[in-house]
Parts: sequence; structure tokens; C-alpha cells
Amino acid sequence: MTKDRLVLLSQHCGDCPIRHRAVCARCDADELRELEAVKYYQKFHAGQSVINAGERMEFVGSVVSGVATLTQTLEDGRTQMVGLLLPSDFVGRPNRAHAAYDVVATTDLMMCCFRKAPFEKLLETTPHITQRLLEMTLDELDAAREWMLVLGRKTAREKIASLLASIANRSNADAGAGCISRQVFDLPITREAMADYLGLTLETVSRQMSALRREGVITLNGTRNVTVPDPTKLSAAAGNDAGIAV
Repeated sequence: MTKDRLVLLSQHCGDCPIRHRAVCARCDADELRELEAVKYYQKFHAGQSVINAGERMEFVGSVVSGVATLTQTLEDGRTQMVGLLLPSDFVGRPNRAHAAYDVVATTDLMMCCFRKAPFEKLLETTPHITQRLLEMTLDELDAAREWMLVLGRKTAREKIASLLASIANRSNADAGAGCISRQVFDLPITREAMADYLGLTLETVSRQMSALRREGVITLNGTRNVTVPDPTKLSAAAGNDAGIAV
């Protein structure tokens, strides 16, 4: 790990913007102090590798800001994007020595990293961390099962709308109730990556995005900035599965 990728910040766990959603969400003051002792912040630039599949994991951690992709490489060299990591998502697996997937920053990324061996010891003595990590793992399993439905049974329009709804919901997770009627977010991946993730062609993604824009379900400012004027319309376009997480 190169020195320029380590970032020392004065930010404490209690001030963290993802504090209430991350692995530390249930920790009390004493437990937060224990986490503070084993954590560091790390920045990655867009396009930079966070970890490569097969590499030894020296850390686990949470995405604080930015977005990363999970990618798996097949034996013949083909790659498949298998997930997105958004703020509060957990990277790495305790008690697993090596990374299972390639993790790449798709935007500038800030991570709160925990040195792996001390973090694994904390899991044995800090039930709040263990319980929260279990909850997050089960939520991830539920999301993966629902995403199988999206990929296997939904139309191209529903697939794209489901992905947009998921990103919109996660991007606006901290918004107050008064913001529910309108969602604004930046697409963290290209249309080519969307096509790869959804099992569609680039032409199909572009055509369906244009159709959703024409119908007023979304508005686009450039190619990446998306506004959802009425989330219920996007939910309907997604086949009422707008809450699916990726």
C-alpha cells in the first residue's frame, strides 16, 4: 500500500456521514473508541483498483463516499460486473484471507478501513459489531435473491428502471421525508457498464433510457445526472420492485 493512498483525518466515528448505516451503527462510545484505534481512511481515484481478486486482504472497511464495482473474471478472461458498492456498504470478509472479487473505484472513493486482524478480534468481543455485520450480510443476501428476479424475469425496461430506482433510493437514503417526492443522483457507471450488469446490449440501454426520459419518468442533465420527478412512476416502470438494492 503506497503512502499517498493513506489519508489521515481528524474525523471521529461519531461524526461520520454513514455512521447510522455502517457496520458501527449499533456501537456505543466505548466500542467506537476501540474501532478508532484500528481504523484509517483511504482515498482511491476513479478507475483505481481497491483490491484484486486473489490478493491477500489486509483490511476490511466501509465505503464513506463514492462508488465502486465488484467484478469477477472468468477462466477465459471475460469479466462480469456482479455488484455496486455505495456509501455504507462493507468491503471484504472477516476470516477470509484473500479477496474474492476485483473491487474498482468508479468515482473518487473514500473508504474507512479497519486493519483486518484487530477487527476480527473485535468481532469476538464486541457483539454490536458482530450483530450489525450479520444484519448487513443478510440484507445483502436478500438483495442478491431479488436481483436474480430482476435479471431472470423482468423486461429490459423493468431491469433499467429497477437499477435506476435502487441507485436513487441509496443515493437519497439520508434525505428527509420532504424530499421523497423528488430524487436527484449521478449515475455512478457508464451505459456500457449498465448493459454488462443487466445482461443487455448498449443499444437497448440507450433506447430504454431515452424512452423513460420521453415519458417523464426521469430527466437527464448530460449523460450521468438523473432526476426522478416522481419516484412512484419509476417504481411502476420497475414493476413495483423499486426497493431492490444492488
